[in-house]
Amino acid sequence: MEDSERTNPERPDGSGGLGSAGKCLPGKPFAFNQCTSIIRSTGKKARNLKELRNLVTVVTTESIFHHTYQYFLKGHMLEYTNDFAHWAGANLEESALAEQLANIDPYAFNEIEELRTEILRVLDNYLAMCPETRKVFVGDEFYFSEAVTMICPVGVVARNIAEFLMALKYIDSGAIYYHFYEARTRLGGNTDDFSKWFEDVHNKSELAEQIRSIDPFMHNIEGIRDNLTTLIEDELRRDMEVVRL
Repeated sequence: MEDSERTNPERPDGSGGLGSAGKCLPGKPFAFNQCTSIIRSTGKKARNLKELRNLVTVVTTESIFHHTYQYFLKGHMLEYTNDFAHWAGANLEESALAEQLANIDPYAFNEIEELRTEILRVLDNYLAMCPETRKVFVGDEFYFSEAVTMICPVGVVARNIAEFLMALKYIDSGAIYYHFYEARTRLGGNTDDFSKWFEDVHNKSELAEQIRSIDPFMHNIEGIRDNLTTLIEDELRRDMEVVRL
């Protein structure tokens, strides 16, 4: 997947104290990175569900990646979790299909092709039951796009938990996306850069587990920021109480 190669763990700077193997190095500060995407059109569009299904089979893996994994980077509301579900619900008015597509967790798949197969399975099953779905109005078509994703340092480094908390409150949403969402494709499994740093560098296993328990599909990026802020503030408060004793 060409675009996702831009976010692999082999970069010299890791990602905020992450080594080349994606593991936190003891004592390393957390250097915030962020990702931005340049969207390019594929020239392909679907006017109905059958056309969408047929195009899903042939578009590039970069396009599938963009319309699924990068959904939250676009600042969408929480009713859906990928562009296919959003279009099915908002434009086709097929709410049952939209719900089925929204239930697909892209992070449960090791390869984009596996994710494509699951999307096609859902579409084929729905078309078998409802072969005649509506055609959208001109301008409401599903436009397949790809994204060139670029990773760059924010220029903010946290040397301790208090500095991390301060940075977390003000960094761009693209940094939250990169370290919380994108990290799942880079590191594998239900983990992220934030929880790994707290666990591996600061031995905060309980806090790390609380961060991992935040459901990425139940919050937008600002919701993730708010949840992280609350958890870390509580952790700092407990640390201060221990010091007072």
